Amino acid sequence: MNISLHQKQLNIIYAVAILSCFLPFITPPIALAMGILLSIIGLKNSKASKYTSLSLQTSIVLMGFGMSLTQVISSSRTGFIDTAISVILVMSVGLLLTKLFKLDSKTGTLISAGTAICGGSAIAAVASIINPKNSQTSFALVVVFILNAIALIIFPSIGHYFKLSQETFGTWAAIAIHDTSSVVGAGAMYGPKALEVATTVKLIRALWIIPLSIAIAMFQKDKSNGKIKIPWFIGLFVISIIIAYLIPSGEFLFTKLNWLGKRGMVIALFLVGSNFSMAEIKNAGFKSFAMGILLWLFIGVGSFLALTWNA
Repeated sequence: MNISLHQKQLNIIYAVAILSCFLPFITPPIALAMGILLSIIGLKNSKASKYTSLSLQTSIVLMGFGMSLTQVISSSRTGFIDTAISVILVMSVGLLLTKLFKLDSKTGTLISAGTAICGGSAIAAVASIINPKNSQTSFALVVVFILNAIALIIFPSIGHYFKLSQETFGTWAAIAIHDTSSVVGAGAMYGPKALEVATTVKLIRALWIIPLSIAIAMFQKDKSNGKIKIPWFIGLFVISIIIAYLIPSGEFLFTKLNWLGKRGMVIALFLVGSNFSMAEIKNAGFKSFAMGILLWLFIGVGSFLALTWNA
């Protein structure tokens, strides 16, 4: 299906869609689906797509205002090693699978980062550094969101079946489920202590966006001049966390900025979806999806066994 519209009409449609992203019931997966739908019916807006990268980077910086530096430091004492091991293992296995399946390196990196750290946010951060095609970003997001939704549904049932303690389940959910909201949701379904542990460990895991982005930037050099592309927005992300800590009186403002960052991420994922290309997704093939499934099973089963081995 292909609809032909004037640029002005197209701009109005996109403006309405972007404004709708501020509504609380428009979640990241829904926004991505909205963008993909517009793309499928032929309503692509090249002018809007130019702001995709900027919106991703700005959103990540704004979300930093909602993170507690004291909680980060306190949590790092307990969950740092577990999250470090999981992130390093998943990224290593992901890169290995990318080579074994002979997949596009950027698609493989995005799926690996999304699985290793925190789903859409990690994919957004890494995409801002390696500059993949919008179709590659869309594909990675679709893979992660589908597996994330499945995990949210089945993890609590698995935990109850194996009679996991709330602490064990909280840690497992934080390490093995992609998206932060789903980690919190699964923890809340399991119990108050599971929610507390899951939220804390997930916070540490999310912070791995910083070293991972820097590491990828060091290896992802600009081919035209051989220089390292420095992810400046990651530095601003850290600064926003520090500012929120140093100026506690600004909590009201920082809460609003954090909310704006979360909504901005929803808008960014809508823009990513609006550049969806069915032909390019088909080119990615079954192997890319299989890689995402294998990585998800690797971290889910592996972390479960590690946490319950001596229990």
